[in-house]
Amino acid sequence: MDMQTNSFSKNTMPIRLYSSEQLYAMEQAWFAQGNDSFGLMQQAAWQMAQHIETFYENKYRNKKSSVQEITSRPYARQRRASIWVGKGNNGGDGWLITYYLQQMGWQVQVIMVGFDKDDSNKDEQDCVSDAVKAKKIALSANCPYRSFETSTDIKNEETDKDIRADVYIDALFGIGLDRAPKNIYKQAIFAFNEAAQYAEALIIAVDIPSGLVASTGQVFDRIAIQADVTLCLIARKFGLHTKDGLDYSGAVIDIPLIPYHLVSNELIPFATLMTAAHTLKPRRQNSYKGSYGHVLVIGGNRIEGSQGMGGAAILSASSTMATGAGKITVACHEAFHSALLTSLPDAMTIDLHDTDGVNRLIGQASVVAIGMGLGRDKKAKLIFISYVQAAIVVGKPIIIDADGLYHLALLHSENHKIIAELKKHSATHQVCLTPHSGEAAKLLNKEINDVEADRVAAIRQCATTYGGDWVLKGAGSLILEQPSGQAHIYVCGVGNAGMATAGMGDVLSGVIAGLLAQEDLKQERRSLHQAVLIHGLAGDILVNQTSRNDDNSLLVGQRGLQAQDMPAAIRHVIQHMTSSQTDIK
Repeated sequence: MDMQTNSFSKNTMPIRLYSSEQLYAMEQAWFAQGNDSFGLMQQAAWQMAQHIETFYENKYRNKKSSVQEITSRPYARQRRASIWVGKGNNGGDGWLITYYLQQMGWQVQVIMVGFDKDDSNKDEQDCVSDAVKAKKIALSANCPYRSFETSTDIKNEETDKDIRADVYIDALFGIGLDRAPKNIYKQAIFAFNEAAQYAEALIIAVDIPSGLVASTGQVFDRIAIQADVTLCLIARKFGLHTKDGLDYSGAVIDIPLIPYHLVSNELIPFATLMTAAHTLKPRRQNSYKGSYGHVLVIGGNRIEGSQGMGGAAILSASSTMATGAGKITVACHEAFHSALLTSLPDAMTIDLHDTDGVNRLIGQASVVAIGMGLGRDKKAKLIFISYVQAAIVVGKPIIIDADGLYHLALLHSENHKIIAELKKHSATHQVCLTPHSGEAAKLLNKEINDVEADRVAAIRQCATTYGGDWVLKGAGSLILEQPSGQAHIYVCGVGNAGMATAGMGDVLSGVIAGLLAQEDLKQERRSLHQAVLIHGLAGDILVNQTSRNDDNSLLVGQRGLQAQDMPAAIRHVIQHMTSSQTDIK
């Protein structure tokens, strides 16, 4: 797969993502081949200890830190680590990390959470678990420890400076957690975060931040370790890259341990993380506007008692042209024609309510995008049905967004025949639908919380019910594509919180339409995941990047980012994807 290198991500190759169940299957396959589970734990802990040493050096002793800054820290003469362990295998990793760091000259202290009162003193009679073995190794080396339950001073780091550390290591929970931590564990997570933040320490999570669900990316009631770095064992967890995972995982460092090909030949990844778009070849000189498609955007209605949403259609049209479509017509309410031509003079217009004229254009267009600012009244519903059916009859690719999704959900609840027609159409023609969680909930007749609890299940159910390819927008947007009838899920690894603003979905619909219209591009280069990546990269340029030659004209920052800023950034991204340069800056 040919991927464009860019400056927004250190790793630009696709990354396989797995669920908890798949990771357990990998481990079991490895052990079934005669490999020792405790040996694997030792190997993992040793590698993590090496990484922790490196992170410490980078944070406290890099070239940017002066000698005075380093030695002014009250505990600078010796590296200190506070390792918080639970009773499971994740805690076992923590015990071994403690042992190895002590051997490397660190001052260490274990904080035990969830242990019985006499656990620290008794010898387990049935010493069979790896976690118990790891604990015994650490204790035999006289690694100091405390019990969180019985040490009240741990819960107030300001009064106990002796246990402050440079690095706080989270080894409380592993990938098996699927509910909110409660009682002492909840207290421990809050205390850990407060202590580490007070000490301005580096926070490192073992495998996954405790409190984060590995298979969904969910954090319950914000009860999770706020990591700076996650040391990801065996293989990359899906939950690290979507929903709350993006806010709690920090930088993710892979520690593979098991040779992938030995245990995963028949294991289909849960999803694929994408952080770079496919390159685009320069266009042929001998071409004209018709070579790159004609997009028809249908939206921007003005219903009785409202000024309407003409801006939605304008934003979609602007991003369509920025993406490279040859020409565009916008079917919107005639009240918005002047505004449209003022902002986008190269667009053509037609009255949304000119049914015969719009139907003729549907037959001429390469792609039909419908729903952006269409309105939700009965007249808008009839317009939606009419134009979608017309697009199906003449066999056009269709993008449905915003108010189009509202009508689609309503029509599904009414068991309208167009639902079956659209699904059948999607088997042979591109149909793209782009809901956020609220729209997906309405499409599935669920609560938003149900969708957010398992976004993968939600997007799969959408595809099963309606057919087509889907984007479930949000942090770590999910893309489901099924070109050969078998669904594959991508996770968008670019984009930022500044894009959580009105009109961004309209911009995305335009990027999707603009790519689909360009039939000179190969399928993967006009795919749905390509469009989502271009959209996210454009948002990142506006927040994080500058253009070449130190030109800051594109940089606006997260809080000032507006959807109308996006077309210029999209053009910038497309240009560098097409150029011979190796990065986007």
